Amino acid sequence: MKEQLRTRTAGLGWTLHGDGRRVADGEVVAPDERLSWPRTVGIGMQHVVAMFGATLLVPTITGFPVTTTLLFSGVGTALFLLITRGRVPSYLGSSFAFIAPLTASAAEGPAAQLGGIVAVGLALVLVGLVVRALGSRVVDALMPPVVTGAIVALIGLNLAPVAVGSFEAQPLVAAITLTAILLVTVLGPGLVGRLGILVGVVVGWVFAAVTGGLAEERVTALRDAAWFGLPELRAPAFELSVVLLALPVVVVLVAENVGHVKAVAAM
Repeated sequence: MKEQLRTRTAGLGWTLHGDGRRVADGEVVAPDERLSWPRTVGIGMQHVVAMFGATLLVPTITGFPVTTTLLFSGVGTALFLLITRGRVPSYLGSSFAFIAPLTASAAEGPAAQLGGIVAVGLALVLVGLVVRALGSRVVDALMPPVVTGAIVALIGLNLAPVAVGSFEAQPLVAAITLTAILLVTVLGPGLVGRLGILVGVVVGWVFAAVTGGLAEERVTALRDAAWFGLPELRAPAFELSVVLLALPVVVVLVAENVGHVKAVAAM
């Protein structure tokens, strides 16, 4: 009991999974568990790499400030983990469901578009309160697995053109990166096999650097970028036409979140 308490205290509320070095076949590291710190940090870095592109792609397409999106993605994730008391491991990033209404309302200006996003957020809070009061059976009745599964799959399929475009930009670097990810995932021993994305990104960067595949302007931009700064903030403006255009996104958000949470729960 004392050892367990000591382990939990040292892990900031997490207990050590097994010996912290190995995860047996068929086992899952639970939300209140962790591996050794180097392994935990490595998996965390992979998750950053996996989520970073999609989180930044939405503001890039819609013209919203990337740094502001990153800030509120972090704030939203922190609040989610606090509210769920760490029992649901999840990251809150950008949703591709917003691209269509934001693109359609571009002429109304960013303030009106932001008002639509805020309205969708408030509507989603109301949905949460209803589920809190009546139970999850409400969502299960309206969003059966065939619906949530299809929507989550379509989210991934909508990213396919972006992946194709990136692959065509530097096919050799992309092929080396993809090959490294597949080989590590399939042949990597133990935990290494679960870090395929992180290893693939490192291999791709090294290969690009050695072969001159890193564009000079990108290297310069990375070197000159500010490490610290305040994001761009603006006040929303609520226009009925934009709000009505954005509100249907709530249906997609509920479906994709239910799908994600069910998938994590099934693990």
